[in-house]
Amino acid sequence: MPALLPAQPGILQPIPTQARYLSCQLRIGATPQAVLRELAAFADGEATVVGLGESLVRSLGTQVPGLKSFPQIEGALVKLPATPIDLLIWLRGSDRGELLLRSRQLEALLAPAFELRAITDAFSHRTNHDLSGYEDGTENPQGEDALAAALVAQGPLAGSSFLAVQRWRHQLSHFAAMPELQRDHVFGRAHHNNEELDDAPASAHVKRTAQEDFEPPAFVLRRAMPWAEGNEGGSMFTAFGHSFDAYEALLRRMSGAEDGVVDALFSFTEPETGAYFWCPPLHQGRIDLRAVGL
Repeated sequence: MPALLPAQPGILQPIPTQARYLSCQLRIGATPQAVLRELAAFADGEATVVGLGESLVRSLGTQVPGLKSFPQIEGALVKLPATPIDLLIWLRGSDRGELLLRSRQLEALLAPAFELRAITDAFSHRTNHDLSGYEDGTENPQGEDALAAALVAQGPLAGSSFLAVQRWRHQLSHFAAMPELQRDHVFGRAHHNNEELDDAPASAHVKRTAQEDFEPPAFVLRRAMPWAEGNEGGSMFTAFGHSFDAYEALLRRMSGAEDGVVDALFSFTEPETGAYFWCPPLHQGRIDLRAVGL
C-alpha cells in the first residue's frame, strides 16, 4: 500500500464536530456532465466529500468496477432498506451556520441537473460517542491499516473509496428504560469504562461485528456520526472500504442471515435508509472524474 494515495482527505480524517449529508437526485431528462465538472472544481474532498451512486454513473454511459446498488441480503431477519441516491455530499466543518451557507451554495450549483432531496445534520457527541452513550468506532483500523481498509490501492481507481451510508433511528426512550446490564449486553461493552464484556451474549454488537473474526477479515473505516431532529435522533452510519465486500459480510452477520443470530442493536434502533457510493480520488487538488469520462 503506497504511503500516499490521492484520496479525498476527509475520508481519512477524524469525524468533524459538525456535518451535513446532502442527498441529491438527478432531475428527469437532465444531463449532469457540466454540473459534475463544476462540482469537481468546487469540492476539495476535505470539507466537501463527494460520492456518486451507481445510477448516476450509469447515466453517464459508463461504469465503475465494484460500484453497485445497496443489496438485498438474502436470509436477513430484519429490515435493511435500500434507498438509492444519485449523489451524496458530506459537508464537514465546525460551524453550523457555515455548513448551511455552503449547502445553499451547493444547492444552487447543482440545481440545473440535481434536486436536493434530503439533508441530515450530524455532529460529534462527547468523544466519538453514539447517542446511546456508548463509544463508537473503538475498533477502527489506524494508520496504514486504515488506508488498506478504506482505499483502492492500485489501478485506475487508486485512491478512491466505496462508501456505504445508512441512517439509523434510535428508540431512545426504549433504550433508556432498559436495565444497565441489558444495555451493556446490547453493545458487549461496559458503559462506565468501554471495556469488552467476557460474558456478553452472542448477539452483542461487538461479537457480531468483530472484524478480525471474518474470513477474510472484514475491516472498514467507520465514520458514524449522531444526528438529531427535534427530540428524535440516531446514527448516520458511514463506512468506507476498498470494496463493499467487508461491509456486506458485516450486514449478513448483523442481520442474522449468516447464523440466525440478530445483532442486539436491532432491539432499540433500525436503519431507515441504505445507499452505496463511489468516492473518486483527487487530481491536482480537485475531484478526479476521469474514471467516469469527465
